[in-house]
Amino acid sequence: MPDHEDAPPEVLGFLDEMRVSRRLAANTVLAYRRDLARLCAFAARLDLVPAVLDRGQLEAFVRELMVSGLSPRSVARHVASVRGFYRFLVLEGRLMASPADDVHAPRAWPALPRFLSLDEVDRLLEQPDAGRPAGLRDRALLELLYATGMRVSELVGLRVGDVDLDRGLLTCLGKGAKERMVPVGEAAAAWTRSYLASGRPVLLKRRESAFLFLNARDGGVLTRVGFWKIIKKYGRQAGLSRELSPHTLRHSFATHLLERGADLRVIQTLLGHADLSTTQIYTHILDARLRAIHDEFHPRA
Repeated sequence: MPDHEDAPPEVLGFLDEMRVSRRLAANTVLAYRRDLARLCAFAARLDLVPAVLDRGQLEAFVRELMVSGLSPRSVARHVASVRGFYRFLVLEGRLMASPADDVHAPRAWPALPRFLSLDEVDRLLEQPDAGRPAGLRDRALLELLYATGMRVSELVGLRVGDVDLDRGLLTCLGKGAKERMVPVGEAAAAWTRSYLASGRPVLLKRRESAFLFLNARDGGVLTRVGFWKIIKKYGRQAGLSRELSPHTLRHSFATHLLERGADLRVIQTLLGHADLSTTQIYTHILDARLRAIHDEFHPRA
């Protein structure tokens, strides 16, 4: 929400009504304020104020919330805040009828996986200091994860013999102890090759290990928790405000492939999904993004 004096007067009036007349708790009023801040930002992009938005525009706002990766519960709360705001405008005599009465949060809608844009992926990948053995390892980790869409358990479980960089392939052990072969792109292969040549021998500390990725403390295998901390650190350095996890890169891998026309069954195979229905969640992302782009750019949307 903009500074208090810059907020639209109708929004300020609604918040005052919630705080003074309804005597709602401070945290509840703050939640209303945050929800309506999103609505104000959406209206501003249309060069409008919230009070003049129509039903179609409000439905577009809800789709935008879905695309942003909010949970169904959060989207439902935003919708409730918006409906309360417009009911207030009707009671105040500022509107004849509420455009939000028939706007509903999606029902039985699974939370869409969070994913990064291409620019965000690039920023993340550039964070490790490849001049250090641990930084070189981290760059290879991130590149390989984004290039293959592996689960983090599959990534840290890789052994040196599982990776054939000359052929651009690796073999990973997925759920149910099922092996699958995954192609590795040139960039990920190059960084992994550099790590094997210059980073891993230093981290190994004259020990022996069959595992590809080692921790910097004692040369033992890198754990899932260890990699979780690594990606969190680089996410902060890259200025990525959203919650970042190893699965975020897996989701980004699948979403970016689908956006560029990859067949859903191919993505299913690459991700190691036993059932196609699991992979179909990514079509919801694409559908929602297409609708949001249409809403934003079509002259008659």
